[in-house]
Amino acid sequence: MSEQQLDDENYDNGPVVHESEPHHKEAFPVLVLGALGVVYGDIGTSPIYAFREALHAASLDGTLSRTDVLGVVSMIFWALALIVTIKYILFVLRADNDGEGGILSLMALARASFKTRPQLILALGIVGASLFYGDAVITPAISVLSAVEGLEIVTPRLEPFIVPITLVILLTLFSVQRFGTARVATIFGPITLLWFLALGFFGLWHLADDLSVFYAVNPVYAFEYIVNNPQTAFPTIGTVFLAVTGAEALYADLGHFGRKPIATAWMWIVFPCLLLNYFGQGAFILANGDAAKNPFFEMFPNWALLPMVLLATMATVIASQAVISGAYSLSRQAVQLNLLPRLNIEHTSEKLSGQVYLPRINALLGIVVILLVLGFERSTNLASAYGIAVTGNMLVTTTLLFFVMVRIWKWRLWAAVSLTLGFLVIDLTFVSANLIKVVDGGWASLVVALLVVLIMFTWVRGSRQLFEKTRKGEVPLDLISRKMAENPPTLVPGTAVFLTGDPKSTPTALMHSLKHYKVLHQNNVILTVITAPSPLVKKSDRVRIEPINDLFMRVTLTFGYMERPNIPRTLAICRKQGWKFDIMTTSFFLSRRSLKASARSEMPHWQDRLFIALARTASDATEYFQIPTGRVVEIGTQVNI
Repeated sequence: MSEQQLDDENYDNGPVVHESEPHHKEAFPVLVLGALGVVYGDIGTSPIYAFREALHAASLDGTLSRTDVLGVVSMIFWALALIVTIKYILFVLRADNDGEGGILSLMALARASFKTRPQLILALGIVGASLFYGDAVITPAISVLSAVEGLEIVTPRLEPFIVPITLVILLTLFSVQRFGTARVATIFGPITLLWFLALGFFGLWHLADDLSVFYAVNPVYAFEYIVNNPQTAFPTIGTVFLAVTGAEALYADLGHFGRKPIATAWMWIVFPCLLLNYFGQGAFILANGDAAKNPFFEMFPNWALLPMVLLATMATVIASQAVISGAYSLSRQAVQLNLLPRLNIEHTSEKLSGQVYLPRINALLGIVVILLVLGFERSTNLASAYGIAVTGNMLVTTTLLFFVMVRIWKWRLWAAVSLTLGFLVIDLTFVSANLIKVVDGGWASLVVALLVVLIMFTWVRGSRQLFEKTRKGEVPLDLISRKMAENPPTLVPGTAVFLTGDPKSTPTALMHSLKHYKVLHQNNVILTVITAPSPLVKKSDRVRIEPINDLFMRVTLTFGYMERPNIPRTLAICRKQGWKFDIMTTSFFLSRRSLKASARSEMPHWQDRLFIALARTASDATEYFQIPTGRVVEIGTQVNI
């Protein structure tokens, strides 16, 4: 039995089947442009608020010295260089799982290298995925809110309208998700490219204000600030991290664009433009010390202010779209790996299987984001909530990367330990600096992450307990098939396909069919769907047929965790292996289980109730497997867990 497939109802979800479709057919410049619009939307909008918040944290009494400003610029520069360029571009992006990336892909890759599938790595994957959700609800709120706040610079009279305008934008963003991003995505790249060029241009414009800002390239200024300002050092480090939030998107979207386009976009466009803007803001502050309230917008000339506010708003909407799409992809992977119950997944593009829409996830994200905007009201307040989830996600990535280095890349232990320790020092520094913001708002993302952890652990634990309980009462398939062959009941024409997660036991639907109908089809298929630890599975490895006797055979279908099983289409492959599958003479039997909490459950009563509630929300297996409803027979049973 596949460890992901735990019972008849717990099958997986995913995108349309890729029949070994090659990745990245588009021209290289198109991929680079697409990476700008999807991968770098979040980190590209950080200059709006990151430098401002770092300056506010660095100043206790509202005054900033020259060394304070240089220290902040130096910390931002080295954070971008060490975390994004070295950690993610040079190392993490190489840890692809058959071309796919993301925290769950990394978890699956690391876990597949162990024969025993250690629970520690599964737990790390769950925690990392949960922290991503914590980040996914903060990013749209802080990004759009910070951009709309630029209207204050245009005219202070617009201040009362900032929150309402932000809410309208966010409500519109979440309401149009059901139409998909296929059409909108074509303009994401060009708008984001224009945004980065504008960042670089206006940053370059202000470098001449004080060229001594280039001293900040020397890391000594960062260390001097930390040593000389013990009271503000930690809060400042925590806000400096805002400059690198979004770095995890480089890895999460690896499968969409590939390592080379993502790395090229960073090294030739994103990194230079970000540095020009941060150094330009630093030079502007050194020359105009009183502009620390909102330096990003105050550094623009009057003629460019309103256009930049509008462009910033579009850029933040794109950044929000990217993280929302990332949440969809992560949810799809989580369902495939049986970390979540089946969710309704709608594909919004006929050409790109990665473009999906999950109504339930969209609604939950939208509600939480709206509540955050109403609760915090200002991007400065939200900045306190931002960062904790991202730093935790990066810490999990570093830990899982260590296992990949040692077990898959076959590095020498000392080399893997040395590099991992270097990354851990950076990650733990930022985690510690962000933990002090828990009381001021960091609790928001942690609450979201903890809720997701609770849901995932409950689903995994409950599914395994359910499987163990149902397996105890099941009869070995070999015994039933032998007895049916020796003394067959009345045989009826056609083929019966029984879906089960345990191919060695007799499916519940088969037992109940024999009990109530007292007939058997001429051909009976025990069908199991397995999720592989790789994102895609070759067509040649998709189907495995094992004849049992003249009445029974086992069929195993294997799909990657980035694929959505289409059973009728896939069974057509069996014709090449001798089984003349005909949908019109085939009936599919599914077991629909009604779960009841048992006094002898291994889980606490509240967790039993939560698992049952989650099971009831699972989407219909018939729809998920894309089986024609007219060919399905569902048989209900009651199970105490």
